[in-house]
Amino acid sequence: MKHSTTPRTQRGRGPARRIGRTLALVLPVVLVLSGTLAVASVNWSGSSSSSMLAASSEDVSTRAASRAPQDVLRDKLLLELQEKNPGVALTHLQQAVNGRPSLAKHCASIARALGRAAVRVYGPSRAQSYARPVCDTSFASGVATRHG
Repeated sequence: MKHSTTPRTQRGRGPARRIGRTLALVLPVVLVLSGTLAVASVNWSGSSSSSMLAASSEDVSTRAASRAPQDVLRDKLLLELQEKNPGVALTHLQQAVNGRPSLAKHCASIARALGRAAVRVYGPSRAQSYARPVCDTSFASGVATRHG
C-alpha cells in the first residue's frame, strides 16, 4: 500500500471562512440598524412636523461618525485594562486587528498607550509581566518609555 507524502491543508481555514464569519456578524447588525432608522424616519403621526425620534437618531449617528474607529478601540481597551488586566486588553487588541485589518496601522500606537497606562495602574515590573508580541513589541515599548 502506497501513502501520499503531500501535505494536507486544514479544511475550512482561509479567507472565505473569515469573510463568511465577518458577514455573519456584521450583516444582522446592519439590517437591524437600517430597519430601525427606516422606521424612525417615517412620519407616523400624519402631521408635517419632523419626528423627534428621527432627529435624535441623526444626532447620534453624527456624533458616532466624528470619532475614528482606532480612538474608540483605544478608549475601550484602556477602560478594559483598568477593569480587568493588560493581558485581556492586549488579547482584544489582537482580535480587533485581526477582525479589521484597517486598524493594523494604529496597532502599535494603541499598544504603546496600553503599556503606558499599565505602568500607571500596575507599576513597571508588573506591567512588563503582561507583555506579549501584539503589534511587535509596542506594549513593552510603552512600558519602557513610561518607566524610563
